[in-house]
Amino acid sequence: MVELEDLPNVGEKTAEKLREAGFADMMRLATATAKELAVKAEIGEGVAEKVIEAARRAEKIDFETAFDVMERRRDVGRITTGSKGVDELIGGGIETQAITEVFGEFGSGKSQISHELAVTVQLPKEKGGLDGECVFIDTENTFRPERVEQIADAFGLDHEEVLRKIHIARAFNSSHQILMAEKINELIQSGVNVRLVIVDSLMAHFRAEYVGRESLATRQQKLNQHLHALQQVANTYNVAVFLTNQVQARPDAFFGSPTKAIGGHVLGHASTYRIWLKKGLAGKRIARLVDSPHLPEGEAVFKVTTDGIVD
Repeated sequence: MVELEDLPNVGEKTAEKLREAGFADMMRLATATAKELAVKAEIGEGVAEKVIEAARRAEKIDFETAFDVMERRRDVGRITTGSKGVDELIGGGIETQAITEVFGEFGSGKSQISHELAVTVQLPKEKGGLDGECVFIDTENTFRPERVEQIADAFGLDHEEVLRKIHIARAFNSSHQILMAEKINELIQSGVNVRLVIVDSLMAHFRAEYVGRESLATRQQKLNQHLHALQQVANTYNVAVFLTNQVQARPDAFFGSPTKAIGGHVLGHASTYRIWLKKGLAGKRIARLVDSPHLPEGEAVFKVTTDGIVD
């Protein structure tokens, strides 16, 4: 294994700065930008470029064949949502190395699925989990440990042990939210087996802090930075990223849905899978897959019960 000190232009002092800034992992270093590395590790941008280039050579980052990509995808894991119908809709569950976004109106089940996944990621692989732990970035004070206990009990798990494997970050504004996402690298490098990152909800702070068209460009730049950090975590550590998102009315919509997800094209392009949650009759919820790189659009029906998400 290549150590930081083995890279050209990296002495003990620089290596220490890199580790303190959360760049102890070679792949994390190889996928950083020069500007990001220079700012966080407090080194010159020229030095940062050389260090990144050396890390890319060490990781052999270059062109690869489609066969190599297929082989790498064999490492992709999936986390059950608790609903067989929803799992089948999205190809077997929430996927690692990808960003899955669910959006819908209030009460459509977004936070309920978040709590469910925080538990099911801890299940063994043969039961739909990844034997892993969860990071839960809570922006709207929606996380409830009591709900986790109910779901854990339904799966026959020790709810105290389950709660110990969910790492909560209460984000108080968009800058704090971005910072907590960037700190996930440090948590993983410290030895925590994080396999799922949840942000509930992604856009709440951005929506509240950046009001009006004049602030839209700044908001989208910060959002892009945030999504880039989450995508890096997903790709570097084979982690699933699950985002909940709000919707807004479309007053000009004469046909189709009267609402749309917020976040614009930046979020639309960053999300690997997009799922629209809707309220149905008799307490049912409808999950509609609206975007995927390889799966067809479709719908699945599920219910939210005391035990969690069920068909």
